[in-house]
Amino acid sequence: MKNVLIIGASKGIGLRIAELLAGSYNLFTVSRTESPELSRLNTTHFTADITNGVPAELQNLPDELHGLVYCPGTINLKPVNRLTEDDFLNDYKVNVLGAVKVIQFCLPRLKKTNGSSVVMFSTVAAKAGMAFHASVAASKAAVEGLGRSLAAELAPAQIRVNVVAPSLTDTPLAKNLLNTPERVEASAKRHPLNRVGQADDIASMAAFLVSDKATWVTGQVFGVDGGLSTLR
Repeated sequence: MKNVLIIGASKGIGLRIAELLAGSYNLFTVSRTESPELSRLNTTHFTADITNGVPAELQNLPDELHGLVYCPGTINLKPVNRLTEDDFLNDYKVNVLGAVKVIQFCLPRLKKTNGSSVVMFSTVAAKAGMAFHASVAASKAAVEGLGRSLAAELAPAQIRVNVVAPSLTDTPLAKNLLNTPERVEASAKRHPLNRVGQADDIASMAAFLVSDKATWVTGQVFGVDGGLSTLR
């Protein structure tokens, strides 16, 4: 059975990815807490904040790693005049540097499989200009650039790198933006498909990119956003 590491798997999209992959892969998960839902999946779990560095326990990962999914994210929406340097640095630390640290650590294991997959996450706001998204959009645009660059660099080692770019999704991370029926309805109306995204919508794409069904897919940014980034 193939080995997959998911960073940020305790809730939301990361948890749903773990649920979709459970039973078909040996799952290793990292998050700041282990939720009851995650513990029921019987993954090999490491409790850690990846922004503080790769935990020493990850040295116990198998020698071969077939998939790496980096899920941590931020939603820090403010007018640009209220964004501080720390806001920008924190978003970059979580979304970009955390991914870099984990990928660097896992690279020897990813190379040993002769065919592995890395999946990271951006946002629709990196492509579609959205007010009050300056900090998160800047860091997630960096994720897209990182993903394409790594895809080119790692293709000779048969490591595929892709990025999923969701729109607003009904997860715990977005609870303050979708905390009333009126807000849910207003968000749904902004999307051509007239609904808010669900964790399963995003997780299904990530699960596909990890799988052998996507062995000829790399260097792509997939907008799973209800058509918001491309349709008018």
